[in-house]
Amino acid sequence: MPRLALAGLLAVVFALPALAAEPAAAPPAPAPSPAQDHVKYVPKYEDPLLKEMEAADAKRDEAEEAATAKIRADRKAAKEAEKAARTTLRFDMSKLVKPAGPQAFKQAFHFPPQAQYLTNTCWSFSTTSFYESEIARLTGRKVKLSEIYTVYWEWVEKMRGFVRTRGDQPVAEGSESNALPRIWKQYGIVPLSAYPGTKAADGRHDHARLAQRMESFARWIKENDLWDEDLVATMTRAILDREIGAPPASFEFEGKTYTPKSFLDDATKLKLDDYVEMVSTLADPFYTFTEYKYPDNWWRSKEYYNVPLDEWYAALKRALSAGYTVAVGGDVSEPGINGFEDAAIVPSFDVPQELIGQDARELRINNGTTDDDHGLHAVGIAQAGGHDWILIKDSGRSARWGKFEGYYFYRDDYVKLKMLGFTVHKDVVKDLLAKQAR
Repeated sequence: MPRLALAGLLAVVFALPALAAEPAAAPPAPAPSPAQDHVKYVPKYEDPLLKEMEAADAKRDEAEEAATAKIRADRKAAKEAEKAARTTLRFDMSKLVKPAGPQAFKQAFHFPPQAQYLTNTCWSFSTTSFYESEIARLTGRKVKLSEIYTVYWEWVEKMRGFVRTRGDQPVAEGSESNALPRIWKQYGIVPLSAYPGTKAADGRHDHARLAQRMESFARWIKENDLWDEDLVATMTRAILDREIGAPPASFEFEGKTYTPKSFLDDATKLKLDDYVEMVSTLADPFYTFTEYKYPDNWWRSKEYYNVPLDEWYAALKRALSAGYTVAVGGDVSEPGINGFEDAAIVPSFDVPQELIGQDARELRINNGTTDDDHGLHAVGIAQAGGHDWILIKDSGRSARWGKFEGYYFYRDDYVKLKMLGFTVHKDVVKDLLAKQAR
């Protein structure tokens, strides 16, 4: 073989492995990815037109609020001015002939007047005072009783009654004189030293919040149909305990240990069935027991003995003249009553003296101008200017405006026209009770 041909063949043979080992062609490179988006915070754009409109709205609102505030301030100032200028209808008593002071009256024993402060519990203050006088008259013991103890348990019974009537009953602070024997028979009574009935450092009674909470509680009961009497009584006691304190189950008095019931029986010696409520109204037959138709008689007591006015007043006068006292209830919202003068009379421009009788009394009962709005304790009698005058021990504030703190002098005409009923020992009125209709 020619030398050149052999050389060419060898070149081809030796070149084959190199050609076989050469890699395949690489695939085309992928297209580059698009750039990634990124977030960032930038100031919020406030449209200038909208901002302008919003600013105008805000300015208008400010102007309206300022106008409203001014109107309210002006109205408040006007009301305060009206209140400061408010007057009460009264008349000149400068020439009135009346007793010179409490010392001018024939008095039965009674403790000094106690203030009820910011409460509507005159019924308990007046009648508690009455029974204190009865204890002294019957036993010679002078025992100061707790007024608020009775108030505490009256609230419990009132809320029980609210449940029993399914809410068809007033829930307020008022009550009547014969609530005391009803409560005492069930819960007894305690001396003031065992239960002051206030948590206030100054000893003053303030039941504004208590009354509000009881009224709110009653609404809640009704709204939720919570007609569980025992549960409501328990919740009522929790409110009372918080506001005025829990009454004692037992206590020490003059060296002895009592429960409220044993104190009633052993210390007071009171026989609670020996007392009667006397009223005079043409709405019911005379010499019968009737219901006292006022909201404070919330339990609808029918234990009020009805007699003609002349006999009613004669019995009250007879009691005071004989050394008894009486718990009285009636209307004290009249131009003829003046705390600064310590006196209550019927002025001639209201009704002339000679016309005050059963009919004039009944007219005012019927049209609502005589109402049952205050409880009092009549503790003495005197004569002055041709009239009987009754010494009234009063727990209300107006009795503290005059010269004789806690006392009023009620003239006979005011008692006949405006007082609705009184509580007295049955011995005083046994002749009237003997006339009871059969």
